[in-house]
Amino acid sequence: MRRLLRERQPASDKACAALRQWLLAHPALRTIAVYSPLPGEVDLSETLRLRTNIQWVYPKVRGTDLTFHTRANLVSGAFGILEPADGSPEVALEEIDAFICPGLAFDPRGGRLGRGRGFYDRMLANARPDAIKLGVCFEIQLVTDTFPEPHDIHMDHVITG
Repeated sequence: MRRLLRERQPASDKACAALRQWLLAHPALRTIAVYSPLPGEVDLSETLRLRTNIQWVYPKVRGTDLTFHTRANLVSGAFGILEPADGSPEVALEEIDAFICPGLAFDPRGGRLGRGRGFYDRMLANARPDAIKLGVCFEIQLVTDTFPEPHDIHMDHVITG
C-alpha cells in the first residue's frame, strides 16, 4: 500500500468533498480530532479552513500515547509529523466528539490498518463510547479485508474519495 500510494499520489479533493458532506449531516459535532497528513494520506487542510464552527484538535505523541491539543502552532514532532508545539492547550479525550483517523488501508466493515505502532488503537480504546471514529482515505486504500487483530479498534464510518 505504501508503494501504491507513492506511485499514484492521489489528490485529496474527492475525499475532502465527501468529508464535508458527512460533516454537514452531523451538525452537533463541536470538537473533532484530526491529523497532520503524511505523504499518502488525505490532506484535510481545506476542509478544516472552511469549517470554522468546529474546534479542530491535533494529536501529539507523548511516549507511547497520543494527547490532543488545540492548534496554536504546528511543529515537526515525532516521526517528522507536524504536531502542536509544546505548551499548546491540551483537550481531554472526553471532550472530543469525533476522531478522524488516518490509516494505510480500511475495509468496508470499518477495519483500519495503521502504521504498526498502535497509537490510535490505544487512544481510541480510551475515548468516549459515543465518540465517532471516522476513517478517511483514498479509494485505492479501501481493501476487502484489513485482517484486524483483537486489539484493533474499528471505525464507525469510512469516507473515501
